[in-house]
Amino acid sequence: MPKSQDFFNSVWAVVLLVPYGKVTSYGAIARYLGASKSSRIVGYAMNASHQNETKIPAHRVVNRNGLLTGKFHFETNDMMQILLENEGIKIKNDQIEDFEKYFWDPNLEL
Repeated sequence: MPKSQDFFNSVWAVVLLVPYGKVTSYGAIARYLGASKSSRIVGYAMNASHQNETKIPAHRVVNRNGLLTGKFHFETNDMMQILLENEGIKIKNDQIEDFEKYFWDPNLEL
């Protein structure tokens, strides 16, 4: 298992690179960081990102199917959806429509 704070910082560094109007997944970040079995820890990092001094765009990280599984960790349950929709991403029933269109894979892009 990765060392927590170092791993969290690595996760946040990747999330800061996700372009406006794009999303990535917990698993894609874990794979990029060489810790493919650490998707859940990426989720913990995203939850902890709200206390980070740097504004981490945590709303751009979703599960592998485009579900807004992290929405309960925002100020309100609809804040994640609002932030994504403000970037032009369409969402229905807590899931990104045309997920492939918006998916940004750090393994391919970086």
